[in-house]
Amino acid sequence: MTLEHISTSRSYTGEQQVWRHESTSTGTPMTFAVYVPDHAPGTKLPVIWWLSGLTCTHENAMNKCEYKAACAKHGIIFICPDTSPRGPEVADHEEYDFGQGAGFYVNATQEPWAAHYQMRTYVEDELPKLVAANFPVDMERQGISGHSMGGHGALTVSLRNPGRFRSTGAFAPIVSPLNCPWGDKALTGYLGEDRADWREYDSVALIKDGARIDNCRVEQGTADEWLDGQLKTHLFTDACSAAEMAVDLHMHEGYDHSYFFVSTFMADHIGWHAELLKA
Repeated sequence: MTLEHISTSRSYTGEQQVWRHESTSTGTPMTFAVYVPDHAPGTKLPVIWWLSGLTCTHENAMNKCEYKAACAKHGIIFICPDTSPRGPEVADHEEYDFGQGAGFYVNATQEPWAAHYQMRTYVEDELPKLVAANFPVDMERQGISGHSMGGHGALTVSLRNPGRFRSTGAFAPIVSPLNCPWGDKALTGYLGEDRADWREYDSVALIKDGARIDNCRVEQGTADEWLDGQLKTHLFTDACSAAEMAVDLHMHEGYDHSYFFVSTFMADHIGWHAELLKA
């Protein structure tokens, strides 16, 4: 598969790169960002996959997350995919929480979304294979994290693929699309009315159905305007407790849902991943 180089910028002791390719999953061009720390020739580095939230492209985390210094320090590659397929031929919606920029990391089954909205396959299968073939990543040392809709994606991808990730994190995740307005809207549109089909995209339901992961950490601001109505962190921690699955929950007093919150705690979050990603 051919990669098109978009840009490279020197940042700390590494390179922030942007690439584009034709995706077989979505049937569209897809753009992703990758930060590669300096390393000795032939060395393979651990990797963290970052899934962004509603309205984001690959650029939001790249420009606002403040991950580069920490990744340079710890020698970790950091990958930021887009959140949906894009283009004039791709179905869209006039509201921010559905359509382009709001793929929810699902494989859509309903028209007109099914033609291109195959983000589960893209982030779970296609992009990892592409990255493994073209960048110096050690696929035995993977971590995953994300923000909001991307936190939902990180948790569900990890729960569906036990053993793939040594570390699973999330900032202000949508923990249960089955139990919030954002999820109800998106999953009805992408997957249809049968809520049984939604369970594989709901971290709480996956845990109740027997899925387990090790080394899970959640960052959540107490002043997040979406905490009570959309995120409902307690549903995840309750499910983990009932399943005797450990989760390291960090409630950050006074922080909201924004990238100001994410960037404040990103270095510490990456440090936690780094300890688990050591050879």
